Formats: sequence, C-alpha cells, structure tokens
Amino acid sequence: MDISLDTLTQHGYAILFAIVFVEAIGLPVPAALALLLAGGASALGSLNVWYVLGGSLAAMAAGDTLMFFLGRYTGWWLLGLLCRVSLNPESCILRSADSFYRRGRTLLVIAKFIPGINTMAPPLAGSMNMRFVPFFRLDVAGAALFVGAYVAVGYIFSEVLEVVTNGVQKFGQMMGTIVISLIAVYLAFQAGLWIRARAQRSMPLVMPADVARDLAAGAPIYDVRSHGYLDAKATRIKGSRRLDPNALHQGVQALSAALPVYVYCTCVREATSVRVARELEKKGIRVAVIKGGLRGWKKAGLPTEGIPPDELAAMPAFD
Repeated sequence: MDISLDTLTQHGYAILFAIVFVEAIGLPVPAALALLLAGGASALGSLNVWYVLGGSLAAMAAGDTLMFFLGRYTGWWLLGLLCRVSLNPESCILRSADSFYRRGRTLLVIAKFIPGINTMAPPLAGSMNMRFVPFFRLDVAGAALFVGAYVAVGYIFSEVLEVVTNGVQKFGQMMGTIVISLIAVYLAFQAGLWIRARAQRSMPLVMPADVARDLAAGAPIYDVRSHGYLDAKATRIKGSRRLDPNALHQGVQALSAALPVYVYCTCVREATSVRVARELEKKGIRVAVIKGGLRGWKKAGLPTEGIPPDELAAMPAFD
C-alpha cells in the first residue's frame, strides 16, 4: 500500500482510521507507518493531533473487540486462519496459546509491538474465555501505548519524514515488481503445502453413536475446548475428561499411547479437535475426532454431565 504525507493530507482521517482498523483484524497493512506519517502531518498542521490519537485508538479498539468476540465464537478456527502464514499452523497456535496462558496481562499490553502476536492476542483472549471488561481495559492500554508512541515519533521527526517519504515513493515504484514476484512465489509455496497436506491421510471423524459404544467399552474421551472449564453452567460428554489444548505440552504426558482416544470441542469445523489430534498423532497416540463435537453429541441425544466443581478453574494471570 502506497502511503505518504500527501496521501494522508489529501484523504484526511478516513484512510488512517481504515488502515489501523484493517491491521487490527489481521490484514497485512502498515498501521505503524500510517501512524508515523499522521504524526508528521499533525506537526505540519495538516491534521489535528488529538483527532489522530483519539480516532486511531478507537479504530484499533474496535478491531480488537471484533477479533475478541470472533475468537470466542470460533475457537481455534479463526486462529488457524491467522496462522496460515506460518509453515506450521498447529505449532503457531500452540506456541501462542501457551505464551498467552502464562503471560496474558503483560502480553495484551505489549502485543501491538510484537509482529505475529499483535493480531493473535485478541482472539486468543476470546477463545480462552477471558472476561471482556479486563480484556478491553488492558487492550486499550496497549493500543494507547502503541498509537501514542508512533504518532509522537512522527510528530517529533516530521521534517525528516517528509524528506524520506519523497524518496521512498520513487524507491517503492522500483520495489513494486520485486514485491509482487515474492508474493507470487509465496502463494506457489503455500499451494504446494496445501497439495501435499491434501495428499496425506485426513484426520478420522467418528459419529457420536459409534463413540458412545466405544465409551461404554472403556475408550477414553477428552474435552479439548480452548476455553476450558470456566463456566459453572458448562456441560461435557458424560464420562469424558479434560485435556487443555492451551497447555497441551504439559498435559499430553498423562495419555497412554497404547489406547485409542477420542477428542471433541465446540468450535467451527472441529478446528481445535483436529489440531490437537494432529499433535497427539505426532507423539504416537492413536486418536480420532468426534464429528460435530459436543453439539453433535447432544443432537444425537447422548448423555452429558455438569462439570465437577473441583475441575472448575479461573484463567490464570488475566485479572
């Protein structure tokens, strides 16, 4: 995207706020550069610095709030989309979840400055059932720090930015062809990965009625919902046990490689279950995913149970 002081001056605040919002929802646009240039334009009198600060903060908070609720609704499905640029999407999610599980408060405040984590943090907070009010408070603090820092730098070094961006425009024209070529190579590489993944054996999906018969025979079933047991009104498949995907590397030792296991979740397309199952397969554990997850189980009229009080747990490090 071609961004300059002249562009921001001509189109005003709308383009700035759009760029900030679009980056917040995960698209690769240079919000930091836009904020720098907006700070420079404010120093030169083209924009009002308070409108720049307030509008950018509101746009970023709006984008993060949207991602928070999408993460809560879709679980790891959305996280999988955001991790597509990674060579190993499953590990991308697991590393991010592990880090967020242990450092939620700190990570939300500094996430905007960390490439790759900046977009992941809000949907992770939603998928792990963090309460909205503490999320919003910490997220706004982090967004204010990010917006304020870049606008302040742009404001202070406005004259330098004006000279640099004029040269960058000419250089950018030359680099355009190179960037397009690199994107084409990247897309071809991703297509190759997709073709190879399709050629591999897909994760087996088992109907709830079949799993119920195996459960009666002693087969272990694990609940791998990303948000865990934080709601006292939550239910689970009767006789199932908890396996936390956000701390999978710590909990997998308890599983036996000698027994086949079933996993289930409540997210779109069983995304969390499938990714957890693939990680378990890598460790030599035979695993299958319950088709439809907990909803499919209930729809089949199979028994569920409440969560035992001693298994209810508050999310650590968030409040």
